Amino acid sequence: MKTSNENNTATFIHLSSLSQYFFPFGNFILPLLIWNSKKNESEFIDYNGKQVLNFQLSFFIYSLVLGMIAVPIIIFSVFNNIAFNSMIDEQEFILNQFRFNTNMTSIIIVILIILAFIGLKVAEFFLIILASIKASKGEYYKYPLTISFIK
Repeated sequence: MKTSNENNTATFIHLSSLSQYFFPFGNFILPLLIWNSKKNESEFIDYNGKQVLNFQLSFFIYSLVLGMIAVPIIIFSVFNNIAFNSMIDEQEFILNQFRFNTNMTSIIIVILIILAFIGLKVAEFFLIILASIKASKGEYYKYPLTISFIK
């Protein structure tokens, strides 16, 4: 039987991952601190702490992969269309030679990656809220698309 204190702590662990919107890496630091201080008190708190950290690490990796795909495409598209001799002569960065019709595939891929990143962040927000609600009711919740780093 879970106590309301355990439910509240588990809920707060989930909600603490929203601190990423206030300071960098808050989604890792604050849940980790709370989980480490309370994990020996309850199996329920331990389970929820692991779920939060695994979820945040997984979504961080997904974001890195999207960035590693998008950045080279952007760099290649921009530098493929710039005449460096005119850039050196005029001493300023000019993009008037950028041809949208020849780079449409790259532009579409980058737009899709940006939309996927936005979708990840929106899904992350709502999944955190859902997990918090489940934890407040004393229910076990496993985040979808999560890699189990901490077992």
